Amino acid sequence: MAYEDQYQQSLLLKYDTLLFDVDDTLYPLSTGFSKECAKNIEEYMVQKLGIPENKASQLNQELYKSYGTSMAGLKAIGYDFDNDEYHSFVHGRLPYEKLKPDHVLRSLLLSLPVRKVIFSNADKAHVAKTLSKLGLEDCFERIICFETLNPSGKTSTSFDDKNELQLGSEMLEISDHSCQSDIGSILPKTPIVCKPFENAFEQAFKLANINPQRTIFFDDSIRNIQTGKQMGLRTVLVGKSNRISGADYVLDSIHNMKEALPELWEANSKKSETTKYIASVSIETSVTA
Repeated sequence: MAYEDQYQQSLLLKYDTLLFDVDDTLYPLSTGFSKECAKNIEEYMVQKLGIPENKASQLNQELYKSYGTSMAGLKAIGYDFDNDEYHSFVHGRLPYEKLKPDHVLRSLLLSLPVRKVIFSNADKAHVAKTLSKLGLEDCFERIICFETLNPSGKTSTSFDDKNELQLGSEMLEISDHSCQSDIGSILPKTPIVCKPFENAFEQAFKLANINPQRTIFFDDSIRNIQTGKQMGLRTVLVGKSNRISGADYVLDSIHNMKEALPELWEANSKKSETTKYIASVSIETSVTA
């Protein structure tokens, strides 16, 4: 038995977890959700926060570029608003009918008996509805989303007292702060935990018991991919055609998973064959004994 256990251990796959973003990763950018989200965010900024309409678009772009999410940026520069109301306004009005069941992706995901985990900045209602529309709601073992990373009443960061946020090893700057006029050139910290910042990855690893050295990370964001690489993940940039620094693989579409990472399926096939062989040997041994 000891020999068999050791042999089974040697058959473990090199990677035991696949970590997936949701938006523009599990479905294509051409769906148009990104544009719809940006439109809704800018309307929220104008209607709910009183930001001048002629400044909303530029500020939204700058905050997203600097913080990974516009919400995190708005919180950082002094705007106070209800998280659920924001998510309802931004995601609740999306045209989910544009998303259709993805039988190809479902088949790919289910063909791999490897743990699959969602890692998204979006709220749980949006993630759940998106997965449901795509027909993928039962393909993932765990969902890490906004509420997971930011438990109610616990939206403070683990950074020190300096007004700065760390993105990998780079310091971020923002040229204009709408709500705070004299804040300096260093990016103020946000109370929101989200990608692409390292603390979001650290929290995700802890919550889902993820070993980054044995995990492949799929995301459409270059910044998320670069931070993921620095955190020790094997990285796959989705929805792009050119490889960038930090990306181990680049896929035009998530449907190309098998072509880009055939070793996952090959390793699983070999493991299944060897497991069958071990079972056969075990049966023969018990009979002859």
